Amino acid sequence: MRIETDSMGAVEVPAERYWGAQTERSLHHFAIGSEKIPLEVVHALALIKKCAALANRDIGKLDAERADLIVRAADEVLSGRFDTEFPLHVWMTGSGTQSNMNVNEVISNRAIELSGGKIGSKEPVHPNDHVNMSQSSNDIFPTALNVSAALIIRDRLLPALERLRDALDDKAKEWAGIVKIGRTHMQDAVPMTLGQEFSGYVGMLDDNRERLDFALKGLMKLAVGGTAIGTGVNAPKEFGRSVADLLASETGLPFVSAENKFTVMGAHDAMVMASGVLRVLAVSLYKIANDIRLLSCGPRAGFAEIELPANEPGSSIMPGKVNPTQCEALAMVAAQVMGLDVATGFAGAGGMLEMNVYKPMMGYNVVESCRMMADGMVAFTAFAVVGMTANESRIARFVNESLMLVTPLAPVIGYDKAAEIAHHAYHHGSTLKEAALALGHVSEEDFDRIVVPERMTGD
Repeated sequence: MRIETDSMGAVEVPAERYWGAQTERSLHHFAIGSEKIPLEVVHALALIKKCAALANRDIGKLDAERADLIVRAADEVLSGRFDTEFPLHVWMTGSGTQSNMNVNEVISNRAIELSGGKIGSKEPVHPNDHVNMSQSSNDIFPTALNVSAALIIRDRLLPALERLRDALDDKAKEWAGIVKIGRTHMQDAVPMTLGQEFSGYVGMLDDNRERLDFALKGLMKLAVGGTAIGTGVNAPKEFGRSVADLLASETGLPFVSAENKFTVMGAHDAMVMASGVLRVLAVSLYKIANDIRLLSCGPRAGFAEIELPANEPGSSIMPGKVNPTQCEALAMVAAQVMGLDVATGFAGAGGMLEMNVYKPMMGYNVVESCRMMADGMVAFTAFAVVGMTANESRIARFVNESLMLVTPLAPVIGYDKAAEIAHHAYHHGSTLKEAALALGHVSEEDFDRIVVPERMTGD
């Protein structure tokens, strides 16, 4: 063990660790649950510390030697080398102060080590005076939330969404000529093509892409420069803009220092908006997964219009059973994301006066939602959608037996007579054509001319 100090006194810290006194105190006081501050948030904090050091150097507040040490240490954190040095739980102070200090302490001690100094000495790089210079947890932690959310949406969620969208679009095009029976109220409806059905899923994901792009715009406005409550006390006036510009350069995203810091520090509506858009995507994925699960149900006693890849045995007691496991996994992910959004909404509404004190939970929920849905869509695409096949013989049988093929007769003979044909066929177990001829409502020639499933699809 070694002794580290903070404003409250001395604390023993494991000698091999780079964190300091405040991290150790947090581990002791907030050993709650198993959820940890996401590494995406940690890495965002490290990136902010790097940009802050450069900004403070350029402004003339921080000497070049210390700035260089902070930048080098921050880059090592960003590389993942020190990921095990960030053990703090989500359920901590609502400002995220201990998490901010965890990053400050690790960067400080690594910078000290790089300089040849003694870890824990705070010389030549102090966690507060230098790594946290011109900053407060109150503006830096929400900045990290926005940066981490924007990066995971851009780098993981959107690529996974595009992959799933393109795979579904491939199926929509491949199945454009397969006529099937549509269903409303879970009952037979008029014909459509299997391609049309899947094009609906493609359109849903296209709409979600637009929503995510809109949510990303809101995340670009950062709290950095507001320090404690939005006034910018202890920070040079140009600091927030300089850090935002550097973050934009580092990430390729158009981050800006928010014009009104009181808006982005007293509330985190952009995170709530992002969470809400993630919920909409979860709702879409839930429908898509369950539709495909329903269309594939069987193989002998269900719809069985689609055959899913057989990835693993489905039962420990029923030999040969194969289940739609990817659909089930994606549906569970979607349900979890919807629940996390409820909590995030409550958290966003809980901001009081100049600061919201639900920051760690909001960050965790948004990042975890992105991670789960990205992983879920990648797996669903690879292990369900790509290998799906259409059971064309089953689909054709349903089309030929459907009573709703009577629909185009209604404009010719009237709704009531068309309905009589459908009921007669159902109750007598006959085909629609047999029923129509038996009732004398239409000639065979007219029936064959009018009742053509392919013409009912609108293509």
